[in-house]
Amino acid sequence: MLSTMQDVPLTVSSIFTHGQKVHRRSRVLTFDGDGFKEASFAEVAARTEQLANALAGLGVGPDDRVATFMWNTQEHLEAYFAVPGAGAVLHTLNLRLPADQLIHIANAAEDKVVLVHATVAPLLAKVADELKTVEHVVIVDDGAPLAPEVRAALEGLGPVHDYEELLAAAPAGYDWPVLDERSAAAMCFTSGTTGDPKGVAYSHRSTWLHAFAANNTGALTLSENDKILIIVPQFHVNAWGYPYAAWMHGADIVMPSRWLQGEPIAKMIEKAKVTLSAGVPTIWSSLAQYVADHPTDLSSVRFLLSGGSALPQVLLDTFDGLGVTMLQGWGMTETSPVCTVSSPPADAEPTADDPTMAAWRLKAGRIVPGVQLRIVTDSGEEAPWDGTTTGEIEARGPWVTGSYYQVDDPEKFHDGWLRTGDIGSIDDHGFLTISDRVKDVIKSGGEWISSVALENEIMGHPDVVEASVVGVRDDKWGERPLAVVVRKAGSEVSANEIRDWLAPRVARFWLPERWTFVDELPKTTVGKFDKKVIRARQASGDLEIERAE
Repeated sequence: MLSTMQDVPLTVSSIFTHGQKVHRRSRVLTFDGDGFKEASFAEVAARTEQLANALAGLGVGPDDRVATFMWNTQEHLEAYFAVPGAGAVLHTLNLRLPADQLIHIANAAEDKVVLVHATVAPLLAKVADELKTVEHVVIVDDGAPLAPEVRAALEGLGPVHDYEELLAAAPAGYDWPVLDERSAAAMCFTSGTTGDPKGVAYSHRSTWLHAFAANNTGALTLSENDKILIIVPQFHVNAWGYPYAAWMHGADIVMPSRWLQGEPIAKMIEKAKVTLSAGVPTIWSSLAQYVADHPTDLSSVRFLLSGGSALPQVLLDTFDGLGVTMLQGWGMTETSPVCTVSSPPADAEPTADDPTMAAWRLKAGRIVPGVQLRIVTDSGEEAPWDGTTTGEIEARGPWVTGSYYQVDDPEKFHDGWLRTGDIGSIDDHGFLTISDRVKDVIKSGGEWISSVALENEIMGHPDVVEASVVGVRDDKWGERPLAVVVRKAGSEVSANEIRDWLAPRVARFWLPERWTFVDELPKTTVGKFDKKVIRARQASGDLEIERAE
């Protein structure tokens, strides 16, 4: 028997109109380095409709790609709705990419129009003569004058427009088209840690369902009572989908623009009374370091979410000491990204050894509704959910990609499941624990060493700020761990001292003999430790290695 339910498309424009009408009084606040530029959802919605009209005036039609090269701001949020709502595809360009990858991605996506903040326009100007499909550039003023040589380079692509002038000339109101919910709404590219970045096209349906699921009781639980600080760059997996989730549920949206260091983040939290935020561990580490020397009122924060790489226990403990709960989540570009969030289960209870239930919060998290995960062992068998049997994590669901944009990569897919490249286990509560990346697990004398777990233990040392561990060739054991460490300012802690401190905390064969101390760890464009750079520096002899026994 057929259902009698109405078949209403799940589209980005339906998220937009809901927030526009139901949550019109909620606000978007964009930080300017000192205070906030403020606008209501109703005001942002009116400008969004004008932007949709303006883009149509530039010749943007169905399925055309409109790129953004922007910080997290109100204007970027307007593009988040105007572009896909009109039937075009939003393509967020990563501000931190090297030139060759930026060129590759823009050309692969065939971007027709680029919206760019003035402060980063020089970066786009440097590659302008390599961009093959761009016809219009729109400059968003964010406090920097556009140098004549930058404007001249961008004019080589086509007309250069002022964002506010375009909106002012555009008519009010917009009749959003009825779209196929399975058509593309947005496009992001993977970080390109191995080979060229690959495109993932998110559908309207996947975006809608992801925004809805990201707000379930095990995840954000956003409402009009919340103020969410969107730290995750809007160019990175749609800021983990949180702008859409916040708009859908009427939470005030706080945008940091280009101020992403510990001090301005602390100011934003204190001034705007932020209740929730999400970011990579390096962001939270910078906030913790600032707050340690500059007391800050963090009492408004319900919790902070950490993702992108493993959350070190020392960082979780630091925020517990500040009265701020920290949770962990896991996902990837290919999964939109939210797959798990580490809210402790109902039957979890504090113990004398773990009064804050840190053990639960340090897991990658519980599988959110809508996502399916499984663990596949080296033998190709699906592992039981026993919390100990490990293998590669595979995922499927309505917001998990089934292929890459114009790239055939069958090795990434297995019987309809996405192979994530992460190694982990799942327990009988449905909690995922990440052991390592497939390419980062260290095999030493036939035994496996988790670089992630070892890093987290080293970062627990009171004189260590950051640590990254990679496997290096060893004549006797095949591979051994090399620990690359950033000391706290003023510390002269030695490799032997850290190793002695580490000895009772890990298996003996995990203890690194090779150590190197650096002022800063290389990071990817989204803030993860860039192990390929560390390996290259080690292979070239660029790292000064100390031996500790």
